[in-house]
Amino acid sequence: MTTQETVPDEKPVDEHALRLRVVTALGAARDRTELLTSCVEEPELTAQHSPLMSPLVWDLAHIGNQEEQWLWRAVGGREALRPEIDSLYDAFEHPRATRPSLPLLAPAEARAYAADVRTRILDLLDGTRLEGRPLVDSAFVFGMIAQHEQQHDETMLITHQLRKGPAALTAPPPPATASALPGQTEVLVPGGPFTMGTSDEPWALDNERPAHTRIVPAFLIDTAPVTNGAYQAFVADGGYHDERWWQSEGWDQIREHGIEAPLFWRREGGAWLRRRFGVTEPVPEDEPVLHVSWYEADAYARWAGRRLPTEAEWEKAARHDPATGRSRRYPWGDADPGPGHANLGQRHLGPAPAGSYPEGASPLGVRQLIGDVWEWTASDFLPYPGFRAFPYKEYSEVFFGPAHKVLRGGSFAVDPVACRGTFRNWDLPVRRQIFAGFRTARNAEAA
Repeated sequence: MTTQETVPDEKPVDEHALRLRVVTALGAARDRTELLTSCVEEPELTAQHSPLMSPLVWDLAHIGNQEEQWLWRAVGGREALRPEIDSLYDAFEHPRATRPSLPLLAPAEARAYAADVRTRILDLLDGTRLEGRPLVDSAFVFGMIAQHEQQHDETMLITHQLRKGPAALTAPPPPATASALPGQTEVLVPGGPFTMGTSDEPWALDNERPAHTRIVPAFLIDTAPVTNGAYQAFVADGGYHDERWWQSEGWDQIREHGIEAPLFWRREGGAWLRRRFGVTEPVPEDEPVLHVSWYEADAYARWAGRRLPTEAEWEKAARHDPATGRSRRYPWGDADPGPGHANLGQRHLGPAPAGSYPEGASPLGVRQLIGDVWEWTASDFLPYPGFRAFPYKEYSEVFFGPAHKVLRGGSFAVDPVACRGTFRNWDLPVRRQIFAGFRTARNAEAA
């Protein structure tokens, strides 16, 4: 762990309120971690349910180890509690497929370790001045750790989706929305400059910084994500068997693996079924399509005579207010997400029908830009002009380049602390197990 303490100056913050925010964020993350690791028996925690994912018990101890390294040691300057396990829980040292062979902490020991670290950190927080050092200004590193745990909670939820056997998690369905789909299927986003990224969001991570001006030509974008029903039309039209729609690497991928539909779908008796968290059910046509790779999203868009939006287009659609010219924190404004704005935080175990959450719409009427499904964009994961790695290169910098595609907006599995209008996710274009869907766009001159 190499710290590089360089981050833009932040505005002074009330330390009492800031500590309360930290305690709330850390507590919410730990409650979710405990839910995800207590709902199955010990053999399920130590098993590897897919070579793409770690055993759940690895994530549990990794969460505690990162908290110890960054808060107990880096912030508090305290002696390491378990230095001998650092290498076991180094995500770069051990690929996921090999982690079951490591001498990992047993579930009870992993829980005790994570709990011990958390108790120490809450005591440390009380005596830590939250200014004067880039790492602690506005409690940045505490927010980073809360986001890190929530990101691993999403990873563990993906593991739950991949595991075989009966359902271990339950949640109510998203609230019904009368006439969910908006009347317009697409909206025009005017061309011109807008402010992309941020320089003043205290807990924004390095790849979201700095704020800078982008010139984006006018374009049209879907008012809602592409639905299962719309995607079924692509499948029925032979989309998986027509090379015209596919990037060469994507075509090779689907032929090699015999892919003919989104992950977890199967055809039975003339109907499409899916498996979701241990339950088999009909594929609901009005929900955003889920578990498709970037190649599948790109192929659908080509088939539909459209394309994926660039990352800059997506963020302009989500944040730009044409009336004022400013960029909002979220599509609906600057207020933190509430239950009426977006489907976040694992309140539900799937996306809401396309067009839901009208309160969360952008000024131009684009819905569900935050929550429900991660949205693939056309863009490679690249640094912004003036990017500086902080507090370590391995968070973002080592992933920059054409190998990874950008996803934006978050999913139902993302906590609000780890989801903003500026938040950037990235993954390999072959990935299908993640909670990803997409929406499409087209050039304005093609209208």
